[in-house]
Amino acid sequence: MIENVLISISRFYSQGKEQMSELLKKIDELQKQIDDMRPLDRETVHSLKEYYRIGLTWSSNALEGNTLTESETKVVIEDGLTIGGKPLRDHLEARGHAEAFSHMLGLVDSRTITENDILMLHRLFYRSIDDAGAGVYRKSQVFISGSRYPLPAPDRVPELMHEFTGKTASMRKTDHPVLTAARTHLDFVFIHPFVDGNGRVARLLMNLVLLQEGYTIALISPVLRPEYISSIEAAHENNSAFIELVCRSVYETQKDYIRMLNL
Repeated sequence: MIENVLISISRFYSQGKEQMSELLKKIDELQKQIDDMRPLDRETVHSLKEYYRIGLTWSSNALEGNTLTESETKVVIEDGLTIGGKPLRDHLEARGHAEAFSHMLGLVDSRTITENDILMLHRLFYRSIDDAGAGVYRKSQVFISGSRYPLPAPDRVPELMHEFTGKTASMRKTDHPVLTAARTHLDFVFIHPFVDGNGRVARLLMNLVLLQEGYTIALISPVLRPEYISSIEAAHENNSAFIELVCRSVYETQKDYIRMLNL
């Protein structure tokens, strides 16, 4: 199960830091193994999409405090059932994220990310929670509890989001794809363009960059929530801890992918 795999990511992360270049080399070595097995048959591709639709929905929501387990998330998404004792919002987040994930997969072949793509991802995730705020840039100032760094004023968000898409496109030309994905995530959450749902959209965008560049989806373990949050805060000054966390998550998710395909 994905939950067990993500626990192993936490253990891997705590074993100490390695040189980033070595870690990226290991990632590319595993990616070469994955690439050598492509193309996969249609049934396998469908199975992998469903596996990661549940896995990314569960892990991304759990990072934000959603209480559904991986198994409960699967039941809510695939069977349309509700889980007794669990908040309605947790169910809506699961269904909305699954919709946004499916839309994200449809953007892979374009190899670009536009503002309209971002607005649609947020709308699909958030419309059942707050239709008026879904796919709409925030019009008010928001604050992140525990952070000492203020977010941009709402009137700057449209300009910053235009710059964001251009910066992501530029990074693709010069940076390693995994580094581009991690920095895309950071740049997005620093803008925080929506009233809510920014973390979910940031992780979807991170994975969209990875998929568009031929890499596998990366799952960030909910077990790593304290490290994840603290590394984002620290990234205002030094992004190395966050980038390493993402790289290790990519590496562990690749290993899981290879195990599933028995390579």
